[in-house]
Amino acid sequence: MKAISLALGLAAALAAGAALGKPSVNTTTSICLDPSGRTLPVTCQTKASRIEHEEYICQCLSGGEQVTIPVCPEGVRPPAESAAYERARHAAVKRGSLVGATYEGRPMCADRTDSLTGR
Repeated sequence: MKAISLALGLAAALAAGAALGKPSVNTTTSICLDPSGRTLPVTCQTKASRIEHEEYICQCLSGGEQVTIPVCPEGVRPPAESAAYERARHAAVKRGSLVGATYEGRPMCADRTDSLTGR
């Protein structure tokens, strides 16, 4: 009986470990915008993991408004930076978010970062 309980406990622990071992995919990130719509540096704290790149605290230490922006899906690039895009991006911010905003038919999104390199 003790061996069965031990085997079931071990199996449960392995199953839980396998579920936790999957890398998480962030769907949003934060950027900092100045009043003209230009991006400023954002500082984010992340988990100390090479597998998961989950941001949990982001701050605009250089000033600007912190805005939530979706991460571009695989194969999609964000619109090219231009003065017109900066103005449109600033105008599209609703309650601190750009989720669902588009520019010239393309989603306003941020490049996906690689959890190993941070780029």
